[in-house]
Amino acid sequence: MKVIAINGSPRKNGNTVNLLEKALEGAASKNAETEIIHLYDLNFKGCISCFECKRLDGQSYGKCPVNDDLLGVLEKIESADAFILGSPFYFGEVSGEMRCFLERLFFQYHVYDKERSVLTPKEIKTGFIFTMNAPDTMIQEIGYEKKIKAYEEILQHFFGSSKSFTVTDTVQFDDYSKYMATGFNADAKAERMEMVFPIDCEQVYEFGKELVDVPVG
Repeated sequence: MKVIAINGSPRKNGNTVNLLEKALEGAASKNAETEIIHLYDLNFKGCISCFECKRLDGQSYGKCPVNDDLLGVLEKIESADAFILGSPFYFGEVSGEMRCFLERLFFQYHVYDKERSVLTPKEIKTGFIFTMNAPDTMIQEIGYEKKIKAYEEILQHFFGSSKSFTVTDTVQFDDYSKYMATGFNADAKAERMEMVFPIDCEQVYEFGKELVDVPVG
């Protein structure tokens, strides 16, 4: 089994990457072959609305024709048995790179018919790891629950199954005193990083294992 992780964070050593790597470790414990891809390393844009993926009898029907760094990633997704997305929330949405990636991923498979058909070549197990600076108490207030549910539903629509894992109240700085961040309790953040984040890592390890086992459809 092949499992790919897509990192939508600009950081390669932050919360999102650490969680993705733990999830991949969980998948690897079930004998999965794993790979992580960092979107911010790639040169690509979101959908350019060329509609070549919709052109009947066209060479690119059902496939994004744009020949940039994302082309190979989209091909790897199709050859994988599962993929895990990971992104922080920035101002109520996933990162810009992740959003551009998802535009390209979804739109090529979306059919403009009354049945909302999809051209996904096969069912693929999917997971999404969300990280955020906001505490648990603000998730509903901000509306993140609906946003996360929407991503689960669209991934299920295109690929057959989806599950998500959310980590809140993350640490952003090694030293909060160096930044204008008086709205946060640096000591509480440090304590949470020491006491809670390791538990998150243990749980996301199991998330990766379960993703390999979960049935599609």
